[in-house]
Amino acid sequence: MMALLNCLKFKMGSSGRRRSKRVDDHATADADDDYCSTTYNDPSTSLKVEVEVKVKVADDDEVMIKRYSWAEIHRIADNFSRVIGEGGFSTVYLGQYNHHHHHQYPLAVKIHRNTSSSQRLSRLFKQELQIMLQIRHPNIVKLLGYCSDDEQEEGALVLEYVPNGSLHDKLHHDDDDDDDENYNKNYNSSSIGIGRGGRGGRGVPLPWNKRMQIAFQLAEAIDYLHSSCPLQIVHGDIKSSNVLLDNNLNCRLCDFGSAKMGFSSSVNHHVDKSSSSSILLLAGSPGYIDPHYLRTGIASKKNDVYSFGVILLELITGMEAFNSSHNQKLLTSILTPAILKNDNLMSQMTDPRLAASGGFPPHHQLVSMTSLAAQCILPQPTLRPSMADIVGIIMTTIDTT
Repeated sequence: MMALLNCLKFKMGSSGRRRSKRVDDHATADADDDYCSTTYNDPSTSLKVEVEVKVKVADDDEVMIKRYSWAEIHRIADNFSRVIGEGGFSTVYLGQYNHHHHHQYPLAVKIHRNTSSSQRLSRLFKQELQIMLQIRHPNIVKLLGYCSDDEQEEGALVLEYVPNGSLHDKLHHDDDDDDDENYNKNYNSSSIGIGRGGRGGRGVPLPWNKRMQIAFQLAEAIDYLHSSCPLQIVHGDIKSSNVLLDNNLNCRLCDFGSAKMGFSSSVNHHVDKSSSSSILLLAGSPGYIDPHYLRTGIASKKNDVYSFGVILLELITGMEAFNSSHNQKLLTSILTPAILKNDNLMSQMTDPRLAASGGFPPHHQLVSMTSLAAQCILPQPTLRPSMADIVGIIMTTIDTT
């Protein structure tokens, strides 16, 4: 409970980070005031919570996470008229926030739907909310508000809207040749992305330096979850469709519905006994999920490392992690250890579209990134690098500015 209350007030980190918009239409402040405050009753804690946040309206240095009513959620989401993402337990809608009737900001509203197992849904929602309240990183989608109502048996998260689609869209749906098997054109995403739904838009393929910048930013975000959070967090579903891109193609990691916190290194999986079937609460996606986790049921930070390695291979080759239309091929089964160790073969496996977007990578960078990906997907988790190690390797190999 204290962690929840502590997270209702916070300040953004370094001044170089992207600033977020304030989402608090019940707070009041005069034009010359630096402070605004709001008070509301939080049923989940049975406490009256008063939040005072230092606000600079022009600069938006700080942000406050607000608790919304269901009426406000309906208004923000325009009565749930536009779906931009959908998954097993959640639907994401495009929303809009009107700031003093002068400025309109797009938002994403993620609704945890009522199902036959409402108790499990409530637990999953509260778990995701608790995690989102404790994280703040420039490369992680920001939580701006929430709604929790036991009577509704639903929950809502109001999130930063990321306008440029997902990395999956950008890598696999951004060219004109939909029939080219080299690019594995089979869009079968189950992501709850908070960006634009559908195709990522056509245009010039991602150049090599931008791909490596995205890899670096994603590595920093995961390292933050593993090492810098108040409670260490395993995301549990790292995949390219959960990596969103802003207007400058900076990445935002999203969808913490499968995340767990409090991991020191590894824990045994937990089975939901309230359900009629045995469901692992730490899930994953085909092509990205760690085979060691599937075999043993032991979840750890190294599961995220494995998934990151798969994304790195996607960035290098332009191939999908999993293709259900071609004998359900896994990218890791195509790029065998023998191929990953062969520089000449990997040069042939490099995404051919790079030729049209700034050229192929320098040989030493390709070798280094391929070697790093191979280490990330090693069968034995203890032999894989940590995310901190990965950040260091990318930083020393690639110009990440």
